[in-house]
Formats: sequence, structure tokens, C-alpha cells
Amino acid sequence: MSRHTLSVLVEDKPGVLARVSSLFSRRGFNIESLAVGPTEEPEVSRITIVVTVESLPLEQVTKQLNKLINVLKIVELDDDSAVQRQIMLVKVKADSHSRSQILEVAQLFRAKIVDVALDAVTIEATGKNDKLAALLRTLEPYGIKEIVQSGLVALSRGGRAITDRSLRPVDRTA
Repeated sequence: MSRHTLSVLVEDKPGVLARVSSLFSRRGFNIESLAVGPTEEPEVSRITIVVTVESLPLEQVTKQLNKLINVLKIVELDDDSAVQRQIMLVKVKADSHSRSQILEVAQLFRAKIVDVALDAVTIEATGKNDKLAALLRTLEPYGIKEIVQSGLVALSRGGRAITDRSLRPVDRTA
């Protein structure tokens, strides 16, 4: 089973995300992670999709993605040539005895404490999947109350960008 990260630039219009994600589900691909957000271009959004593929060729879906009217560009980002991050919030039980130990764990993982209550602390951590998983394993003995994790976001390393200032959505109404 192989894991692929796609960076898809799309026109920022209603329904685009639904059309893109349905292409994957119709073909039986498991979307492991999906994140969408604005880019440096005002009318363009970036969809970062992580898919796990068993035997089906990913090329088939990328060709069909390219045919979608609102898709501007697709780039596959491999782990070595991309910066990839997720953000996670984790709420941990914390009484007066365990609070200082939990704060030390957060410091070790360069995480931030974003909320403190009498019986719990909420920690914000950013990083790759393995770092976040290690943080969770370390916090588990204290009692995890709640977790929320974003989808993966990724950019290619170095100065090269998949967008340029000339990339504009095409006016298809003319």
C-alpha cells in the first residue's frame, strides 16, 4: 500500500471540493487526509489530499482531476522534497500532581499550552504524523480527554513554487 500527497490548485468556487473528493471516492480511493485553504492568489485555493493506494493507479484519478473545469494544477509531493505539517489539539487530564509533568512533556515536543483548567490542559502541537503520534503515546498515561487533528498541509521545499503570479482562474463565461 502506498501513500501519495497531492497538492491541487483550484478556483475558489462553491462545489469544487465536493467534485474533487467525489472523484476519489467513486474510484474506491481512501482519502487519509484532506485540507483546503486560500493561497497567495485571491481566487485560488489549495487542496492538499493524502490518499492511500493499494493496487489502483493514482494516474487515472489525476488525469480525471485535470479534466475538472475548476482544477488549475496538480502536483504530487513526495516526503523528501516537501515540508509537511499537521496541527493537533489534545485535551489531557491534569490534576495538581500531574500538571508539571504534562507541561514538561509539552516542552519536550515543542508544543504549546493553549488552555488551562482545574482538571485539564489543552496542548497545541504541530509537526509530522510520527511526532504527533509520539506525543500522544507520551500523554496517554495521564488520560487523554479529547483530540482534534487537522489534515496535512504541504509545500515543496526550496524556492520553487507550483504557483506563479500569472496563475489566474480562467474566465469560462466569455
